[in-house]
Amino acid sequence: MRQRLAARVIAANGIGSERVAAALHAVPRHLFLPELRPELAYTDDAIVTKRDASGQPVSSSSQPAIMAIMLDQLDLAPGHRVLEIGAGTGYNAALISHIVTPSGQVTSVDIDGELVEAARVHLTSAGCPDVTVACADGAGGYPEHAPYDRVIATVGVSDLAPAWLEQSVPGARIVVPFDVRGTQLSVAFGPADPGTTRGPWPSRSLAPCGFMRMRGSLAGPERVLMLAPGLSVMLPNGARPPGGQDVDVAALAAMLAGPPVPYPTTVRAGSAQVIWGLGLWLAAHEPRSCRLNDELPQSRAGTAGHGGPAAGASRLTQAPLRAPGWHATMGILDSGGIAVLTVISAPSGYRQLRGVAAPPRTPQAAGETPGLLTLGTAGFGPRAADLAADLARHVQAWGEAGRPGLAGLHVDAYPRSSPGEPPPVPGALVLERPSTRFVVYHT
Repeated sequence: MRQRLAARVIAANGIGSERVAAALHAVPRHLFLPELRPELAYTDDAIVTKRDASGQPVSSSSQPAIMAIMLDQLDLAPGHRVLEIGAGTGYNAALISHIVTPSGQVTSVDIDGELVEAARVHLTSAGCPDVTVACADGAGGYPEHAPYDRVIATVGVSDLAPAWLEQSVPGARIVVPFDVRGTQLSVAFGPADPGTTRGPWPSRSLAPCGFMRMRGSLAGPERVLMLAPGLSVMLPNGARPPGGQDVDVAALAAMLAGPPVPYPTTVRAGSAQVIWGLGLWLAAHEPRSCRLNDELPQSRAGTAGHGGPAAGASRLTQAPLRAPGWHATMGILDSGGIAVLTVISAPSGYRQLRGVAAPPRTPQAAGETPGLLTLGTAGFGPRAADLAADLARHVQAWGEAGRPGLAGLHVDAYPRSSPGEPPPVPGALVLERPSTRFVVYHT
């Protein structure tokens, strides 16, 4: 089962590193998910391993496809000293260890002591006792084992911690799931001047991804609000929409349960284009943007994988983004209500769409159903019609611009500790973070 999963992941995602491929073939994932039957551990799916008191997932074993893509981006070699932020089950650290040892070193840091202890047990059972797993806030890195040739985060981040740069060697590479106002991209950053860690860190490669957000002092501004069991809304700017009051969760849930006001568009696109292309467009052009996610009932009953495939009806019945266990959409939210993206028509088999959370590098990915979705919008609340029309105009503008997505996209990081200002880039989205200014643009 391990060999079949490794072969599928390597072939479907164009993994070019023979070292990453060898690690996938060698490291037994089921030992890091001992509560699951092995056949469930060897599926190319993310598996939730811990939830908070509200039922929101806070830790998982990431989808093997995106793990392989990110390790490929990391450009690992024997002898590298690697810092991992977010231990999870320990499986990713074991893959890294297989590549860099015996002369290299792997240090994994997690803020959750329970996860740290479990990861240590898993790593020992898998024959990787030399991996250091430390309980600490990942924003501080781990100076005891610095300097590092490579840094990787397995949690979504909105900033680059100064400690990661300070603890890196000149010419290092940092790979993180970077949050662009709700849209996540796995970005490989490398210093513009390989002789130093100071100065800009432009992106070397990008890949779509989706990870749980980092906790601790580097937690980003985004907030996830639970509207009902399994149903949540993610606000990139926090719990207060621009110009409004804090979101009334009960009122918003009641609005979504009411009748929609539909608004059609003529735009047709694939689901991967929607989640990363249109998602990035809204991030750049709409400060009121938000995302909704609905875990289907059987998926949220416990740790994913128990009880077989997800079942039950979604409350986001016309959502354009679907995979086993969840439906998701995006929209805009203000004090007058909410509008969400919908599907007016879809190709047959669309309900069986897989792989949306981490498709291969190309938009027409394995898991992308042939054919295109015809997109619409639906408004809810007192200003339903106005909000639906506003969202539809964004969809139309994106379509008229040629449906830009990841092709030609760049994310350049300018640490505030380095001298100088980033050069102006026409049409760029500038994200101001506490430690870094990011410039997101197409060429």
